[in-house]
Amino acid sequence: MSEPVIRRTERADFVASSDPALQASADRGEVNLLSYRELYHLWERQQWSVQDIDFSRDRVDWHERISPDERFQRMYGLSSFFVGEQRVTAELGPMMRAAPTEDMRIFLATQIADEGRHVAFFDRFYSEVGIFEAEGVQERLAEAEAQVNPSFHELFDEMLRERVDRLASEPEDLEALVEAVTIYHMVLEGMLALTGQHFIIAYNEEQGTLPGFVEGFSNVARDEHRHVAFGSRFLREMAERDERYRTAISRTLEKVAPVAEQVLRPHWYEEGMPLFGYSLGEVRAFALKALERRLKAIGLVAVS
Repeated sequence: MSEPVIRRTERADFVASSDPALQASADRGEVNLLSYRELYHLWERQQWSVQDIDFSRDRVDWHERISPDERFQRMYGLSSFFVGEQRVTAELGPMMRAAPTEDMRIFLATQIADEGRHVAFFDRFYSEVGIFEAEGVQERLAEAEAQVNPSFHELFDEMLRERVDRLASEPEDLEALVEAVTIYHMVLEGMLALTGQHFIIAYNEEQGTLPGFVEGFSNVARDEHRHVAFGSRFLREMAERDERYRTAISRTLEKVAPVAEQVLRPHWYEEGMPLFGYSLGEVRAFALKALERRLKAIGLVAVS
């Protein structure tokens, strides 16, 4: 008999982060969030190298097995991640400086390293697979940016940057930090990144395409669960500390979530089209369920 297949989100290394979205018990409000130091130790145990990934099969798949129309459709998700990883890497520094405790700052320093590695992963994938002819990471990022939709820029370049710029000049503004973590960890990583990773990886596995990309992107997803676990703990602590922080989380989500939902919709999308084998409604439902579990862990959604 063949060994039973273990779903990625049920693997020990994935659930080790205690991200509430990976725990059905979160629906009942039963979540044991790791401490910041425990999350740091988990980072030490979960190291990986971009240079170890073999993209030779991926290059053949991209140019010989995947049709031009499908390559065009895949580019939206891939480019959103490539550009998105660059954006969040650049914005995390002021957030780390503003974190009120040393344990928080130590963990956020690891996250900056992770985000930089994610940019390097996508740049190496784009370069070695031959997706763009551009030379250099800056030039490849510029070509990738042409693939994203206006809501992407509104979310990353306006909503997130506004909070981060405020923190850069006023690092003691905890309410601005709460808003930034809500956008960064709950929405950008929790709603968008982990949702996209789930469906893109599953589709490539079903199609038997891009094995090097799947390996590396799975490592990226594991990192993101660890980051979101940090955000969940931080926001729960802040919500318990002061009602105005609870209000700040809710207010920020109310403003940002509708824009985030539009980021899930590619600029070429027509109603009823499948996205990596799933409907847009299924993709949105997955994202919202994960967000609901995390908000229950934070204490902002009542446990049914």
